[in-house]
Amino acid sequence: MSQISSKEIPVPQKLVQKTVYPILFAISISHLLNDTIQSLIPAIYPIVKDSFHLSFAQVGLITLTFQLAASLLQPFVGLYTDKKPQPYSLATGMGFTLTGLVVLSMASNFALVLVSVALIGMGSSVFHPEASRMAHAASGGKRGLAQSIFQLGGNVGSSLGPLLAALIIVPYGQFSIIGFSVIALTAIFILRRVGKWYRHYILTTKRKTRSALPIQAAQVPRNKIIISILVLMLLIFSKYFYMASMTSYFTFYLIDKFHLSIQSSQLYLFVFLVSVAGGTLLGGPLGDHFGRKYVIWGSILGVAPFSLLLPHANLFWTGILIVPIGVILASAFSAILVYAQELIPGKVGLVSGLFFGFAFGMGGLGSALLGELADSTSIAHVYNICAYLPLIGIIAWLLPDLKARRATK
Repeated sequence: MSQISSKEIPVPQKLVQKTVYPILFAISISHLLNDTIQSLIPAIYPIVKDSFHLSFAQVGLITLTFQLAASLLQPFVGLYTDKKPQPYSLATGMGFTLTGLVVLSMASNFALVLVSVALIGMGSSVFHPEASRMAHAASGGKRGLAQSIFQLGGNVGSSLGPLLAALIIVPYGQFSIIGFSVIALTAIFILRRVGKWYRHYILTTKRKTRSALPIQAAQVPRNKIIISILVLMLLIFSKYFYMASMTSYFTFYLIDKFHLSIQSSQLYLFVFLVSVAGGTLLGGPLGDHFGRKYVIWGSILGVAPFSLLLPHANLFWTGILIVPIGVILASAFSAILVYAQELIPGKVGLVSGLFFGFAFGMGGLGSALLGELADSTSIAHVYNICAYLPLIGIIAWLLPDLKARRATK
């Protein structure tokens, strides 16, 4: 892994005169490929549940293992790369993902399934903080847009998992997962080329930054920064607990309530995840224009009317309601991440690792707890409880308005 020592300094705005769209799109495509692989994990839950005779709690444990491996390392990776950027670390991380994918395709018992998803999670923990730093570097000051483009790739990739599972894994079996190794190898190739650009960017910035003026930082008192970070964490909790109910258990809910086949239920999950991908592109640019606080507030609380209706809807209306739920909920994360980066300027890797890690951790914890709840009550009861989670979005009003305080041009 190539290493470049560089103390993190806010990049002077005149060094980033325009948005480097080819790099943003390359990172977004890599995110798509990375998250396509990750999305295969929940997509095959109905298959491994039947093959290994698992309970819902064990299904939740698979998600928890993956999410913990993906979350616990991310803040440390981000903190390290803030000090010593690693241009080629993304390709290395994808190597872990490739290994996990091969192990998953040949797993013959529950323990090996857990090992495989842990390896995929480790790849994710390396990928997200440094990829977010690269998106920030290529943003040209359009930070919200850059994060949205980056996140769009990930959410499109996440939406492909259920579709690929329905078309390939369900008919051809668990071993067919090994065919997706081609995706990981493609991502490694792209990320090596992106790493070359990023290495040049780091060296150029390092030479020029001492003679340039830094970006104006958000002037927020320390106690308000702490309160704001805690509020953002609660909003992440709300979003990702609800997302866990959809990504891990929505297929089971549809099978249980409407007696759908596995393949049909996967298509509904695909519709939801495509809606998530579509909503991702909205949050960043809207936050750039109107202020991130209002996008954050609307994207969490705005889901509540639809989530409250979902447990009481028939199959037709279920298919309708999951679209606005996905679109509105997805617009939150890019705005939350850039808002946090502006609260703590100069620590892009640390903030990205912290928030990506916390999001993954909440998703894993949510899946495990909701699996226990489903076993002890019913899958329908899980959705009656989770319907109220978006109401937590009301606390976004506690966030200070940074729109007037930051310099984005």
